[in-house]
Amino acid sequence: MRAVVQRVSRAEVSVGPELIGRIGAGLCVLVGVGQGDLEADARGLAEKVTGLRIFEDDAGRMNLSLFDTGGALLAISQFTLFGDARKGKRPSFSDAMEPVRASELFETFCSACRERGVTVATGRFRAEMRVELVNEGPVTILLDTKKAF
Repeated sequence: MRAVVQRVSRAEVSVGPELIGRIGAGLCVLVGVGQGDLEADARGLAEKVTGLRIFEDDAGRMNLSLFDTGGALLAISQFTLFGDARKGKRPSFSDAMEPVRASELFETFCSACRERGVTVATGRFRAEMRVELVNEGPVTILLDTKKAF
């Protein structure tokens, strides 16, 4: 699984005119599920994301996690994180997992974050979404469960 983790002061997601998810301070996480990903990847990613110490402490150092700040998480499914544009100009998405299993693993990720005590809002799987956020810092971290954490 891959994730783009952004520290935000606020974030929201809409489908058409309907606002379906909103958070204040916390993390906006774009999550992609790839071929061969397992439940262990989803749970491991949830543990890593919720424990990331990318919020500033009183000394201005990135030393605090969502647990320390009480922040929330907005999770957005994003199969395009597995886009491969090395050949030609049109990306291939053949490394992305098929939608039914990808949806299950995305939900496992979200559930695992909730189990860790984090408030989680989500987008809508396979919907055309509009995501708005204010990236603080900016701080953006890339994670991939197939690479060593």
